[in-house]
Amino acid sequence: MATIASSDPIAPQPSLPTSPEEALAALDTVRGRTFALVSHLSDEQLTKVLSPIMSPLVWDLAHIAAYEDLWLAHRYGGRELLRPDLAELYDAFETPRSVRGEVQLLDPEQARAYLQDVRAQTTDALASRGIGDGTIYELVLRHELQHTETMRQTLALAGLLPPGEPALATLDAAEDWVQVPAGAFQMGAAREGFAYDNERPRHAVEVPAFEIAHRPVSNASWMSFSESGGYERREWWSDEGWAWKQEQDTMHHPAIAAGNPHAPACHVSWFEADAFARAAGARLPSEAEWEKAAGKQGVLAGMGMVWEWTSSRFNGYPGFVAHPYREYSEVFFDGDYRVLRGGSWASDPRVATLTFRNWDHPLRRQIFAGVRLARDVDPQGRMRPDGARD
Repeated sequence: MATIASSDPIAPQPSLPTSPEEALAALDTVRGRTFALVSHLSDEQLTKVLSPIMSPLVWDLAHIAAYEDLWLAHRYGGRELLRPDLAELYDAFETPRSVRGEVQLLDPEQARAYLQDVRAQTTDALASRGIGDGTIYELVLRHELQHTETMRQTLALAGLLPPGEPALATLDAAEDWVQVPAGAFQMGAAREGFAYDNERPRHAVEVPAFEIAHRPVSNASWMSFSESGGYERREWWSDEGWAWKQEQDTMHHPAIAAGNPHAPACHVSWFEADAFARAAGARLPSEAEWEKAAGKQGVLAGMGMVWEWTSSRFNGYPGFVAHPYREYSEVFFDGDYRVLRGGSWASDPRVATLTFRNWDHPLRRQIFAGVRLARDVDPQGRMRPDGARD
């Protein structure tokens, strides 16, 4: 059993570029990785709806271009939109996923040309205006990085990931717990540097003592849960989770059975994560607990291998202010979305910082998500024998 001292984590932020040339080089590097991700696919695979819950990949490509044109070339650089006729088609809210396979989209060749033409707009805008404080540049860069992870989710559902993916390393077989003492810490991103609006403002949070697993749950542990009746034992499931399981006739994800037993379990829904935790006499950590524990570098093994579900619903922090647009975060508050932390093998470290908050519906498991357990301790610092929950 390891114990960490009280900590006050500050999210490590990547350094911002200091010149337009440096910014464009970074943008071009990311673009090269985007093109490489889909280079093994045919035009038919790019335009086909590979999963009913995901977009055709060609929509993602043109959406990346439209977003860059809107924010860097138009709103920041003052240029006219390159293709105003495409603005609604490639707006995520105006054209939801459910209809993207039914509307006329740019074909793959046109989408690539659109990306290149927009980049010429961006180059001109940055050359004349510089990068300012870097906020809009970072917004656009990280937007593309997030979409390449979303595209990987689509590819995984269709069995079309590039060779060598997913890249899930194995974990130490030893299962251990880390004890985190009670106390307040500063949660969220500091004022300096780039962060998304839902990561701010930084604020004090009082957290009781708790224990958190040293590493995420492995495939072997998940298969043990499944084979011992984990998907039949009603008492381990919430009402909503049981209804979802019954409706979908769900068992463990095939990737868990096929994966290395010592790699972290991946493609786990929140409903499944919650049931697993109950069966283990534990619970899911709140996102405050997760961030406090993760703030001490090196304490939690396996961070960044799979997204880690928390018990927390996705809402704004006290004093939240939408920036630069409310559709990034605020429209998702007060729903059934649950927060995930830590990043996955498909996440770029530039995006998955210590304070970054991901979110999804509790029934979704296309996301590269697993689970790290937590449990309560009594005031004397011992684990509660009943694995008591909030």
